[in-house]
Amino acid sequence: MSFATDSPVHSSSSDDFAALIDAELEVGSSGSSPDEQDNEEEEVDADSDDDDSDDEEDDSNDDLNDHRNKRCKTEKLDDLEGPQGSTSQGLIEEKLEVSLNKDTCTHPGSFGQMCILCGQRVDDESGVTFGYIHKGLRLGNDEIVRLRSTDMKNLLRHKKLYLVLDLDHTLLNSTQLNHLTAEEEYLKGQSDSLQDVSKGSLFMLEFMHMMTKLRPFVRTFLKEASEMFEMYIYTMGDRPYALEMAKLLDPKKEYFNGRVISRDDGTQKHQKGLDVVLGQDSAVVILEDTENAWTKHKDNLILMERYHFFASSCRKFGFDCRSLSQLKSDESEPDGALASILKILRQIHHIFFDELDSDLASRDVRS
Repeated sequence: MSFATDSPVHSSSSDDFAALIDAELEVGSSGSSPDEQDNEEEEVDADSDDDDSDDEEDDSNDDLNDHRNKRCKTEKLDDLEGPQGSTSQGLIEEKLEVSLNKDTCTHPGSFGQMCILCGQRVDDESGVTFGYIHKGLRLGNDEIVRLRSTDMKNLLRHKKLYLVLDLDHTLLNSTQLNHLTAEEEYLKGQSDSLQDVSKGSLFMLEFMHMMTKLRPFVRTFLKEASEMFEMYIYTMGDRPYALEMAKLLDPKKEYFNGRVISRDDGTQKHQKGLDVVLGQDSAVVILEDTENAWTKHKDNLILMERYHFFASSCRKFGFDCRSLSQLKSDESEPDGALASILKILRQIHHIFFDELDSDLASRDVRS
């Protein structure tokens, strides 16, 4: 799907795995805390006959010890916390099926070389690394399939699809400060404050020696697209750059909430792939300015017009013309590329949910 001509364009918050498994154990108990169980045992002992009290105390202690032993098995995971993220992300913390038997654990994933469920050493390196969710997290292929299926059902209930967004030339344009031309020096005096980025669009990131201009209409675009899609950022920039751009675009973490993928997270050099996205291919729309970045997923791709605000961007793509910044101009908010793309996304969403006759789970956004 193409919309391009080159020119000067619900997941829940994560909790740590130990707390998740601990909560699963609580479900299997009497519904009270260990301290409450101690109090209940004392009351039972006080009210029971002497002949029965020893047996009851033994049974209660056995149950309590069994509960505490199970809790101990989760303590190994306490040191494995990584940066907070969500999926699709939230599904990993919320919906992992807990198995406490080391002998039968299927090892659905690992941190480093330790199973995220039973704590055993796992030498198998099959599956995919999801470092943007938690550092060192690797999920097995079966677990990835399960998570995608579960998340898909949840999204469809909320009438949402997935949207994977490129950064550079799609949502924004960046340049090194030393690449600014003499005609662009005026921009340094017009940059917006980093104290409240939600009110600005031109930012000078001196600690990164760069300047970034957000594309006109991008904030409205993200707000309205988030009502129809669960959104990811996917950039060929490195992770520090990706996270800084995410802060500019989503300072309150309303839209991406940790779903920020960089070239450091990909499985193929110089290529982007949906293998690191916890969404089924049939429900993913990709917005990108470079078709060759997605050679395996062109059917998911909406190719859009590049945003060339800075002169260095025009030079990079071989344009011998003055940039928008040199012309002291910019794209139109209501009639620019992002506004046009938003209309297309609304149409895709409407067709998928309201016009297709097939069963909802079997529908494919690529068609």
